[in-house]
Amino acid sequence: MFAYVVRRVLATIPVMAVVALFVFSLLYIAPGDPAAVIAGDQATPEDVERIRQSLGLDRPYLVRFGAWVFDILRGDLGVSIFTNLPVVTMIKQRIEPTLSLMLVTLILAVSIAIPMGVVAAWKVGTWIDRSVMGFAVLGFSVPVFVVGYLLAYVFALELDWLPVQGYTSFSEGLWPWFENLILPAIALGSVYIALIARITRATMLEVLQQDYIRTARAKGAGQTSILFLHALKNAAVPIVTVIGIGIALLIGGAVVTESVFAIPGLGRLTVDAILRRDYPVIQGVVLLFSFVYVLVNLAIDLLYTLFDPRIRY
Repeated sequence: MFAYVVRRVLATIPVMAVVALFVFSLLYIAPGDPAAVIAGDQATPEDVERIRQSLGLDRPYLVRFGAWVFDILRGDLGVSIFTNLPVVTMIKQRIEPTLSLMLVTLILAVSIAIPMGVVAAWKVGTWIDRSVMGFAVLGFSVPVFVVGYLLAYVFALELDWLPVQGYTSFSEGLWPWFENLILPAIALGSVYIALIARITRATMLEVLQQDYIRTARAKGAGQTSILFLHALKNAAVPIVTVIGIGIALLIGGAVVTESVFAIPGLGRLTVDAILRRDYPVIQGVVLLFSFVYVLVNLAIDLLYTLFDPRIRY
C-alpha cells in the first residue's frame, strides 16, 4: 500500500507542472497584445509599455515562466493589475463563500442522490425507478443558470421564502449563512445529483445480482441491511470515484451560480477578472481550482486502499 500511495503522489507532480505551464501560457495565447488590450483604446504607448513590464512581457518566455513558478512556490501569485492588491489577498477575501457553497452542495447532493440511486435499483422497472431516471435526465439537460433563475423567481420573488442573492458569513449565524446558500446549492447540485444517482443505480443493479446478496437474503437479513450495509458498501468504489470527479462540476458550476445569485466568491472574482483582462487574477484562480481538483482526485485514488483489498499490500 505504501508503494501505491507514493506512486500516486509522485504522479501528481508532472500533472501540476503541465497545469502550471498551461495557466501561465494563458497570457500568451490570448488574442492580440495583452498589454494593449488591458490598457484600452485611450492608452498612450507609455501606458502600454508600463503594463508590458508589469506583466513581464518584455522578458523571454522561459525566463518569465521560471520566475513565475519560483514566486508560486513562495506563495506569491502576483498582483492584480486593476486593484494593486496581491492575488493571494483577493483569493482569501473571496474563498469563504465559494467553499461554503461547494460544501453545502456536496452534502446536499450526496444525501439526496445516493438514496435515490439505491431505491431506484431496489425498485427497478417501477414508477419509482422511472421517476428517478427522469429526474436524472432532466438534471443533465437543464443548464445550471436556468435552474438558478427558475428557483430565484419561484422561491425568492414569487413566494418570498428565501433571499434572492447575496451571501452572509458563517460568523453572523448558522441560519442566515445557510439560508443564502439553499437556492444556489440546489441549482449547482442539480447536475451533480443526477450524475451520482445514475451511477449509484447502475452500480447497485450489478451488485444486487451477486451471490452474497442472495446469501444474505437467505439468512434473513432485512432489506435495509442488504441495501445499505452489504450492497452499497461493495458498490462504493465507482460511486466515490464519481463524487470526486464531480468536484469539477462544482468548480465550473460555481462560476455560473455565483454570478446568478450575486455571491462574492471565487467564481464571481473569475468572471470579473476575465471581463477586465486581469491576467494575474485569472492565472491565480485557475491555478488554485486546478490544484484543488488534482488533490481531490489524489484523495479519491488513495481511498481505493480502503475499499479495494488488492492494493493494500
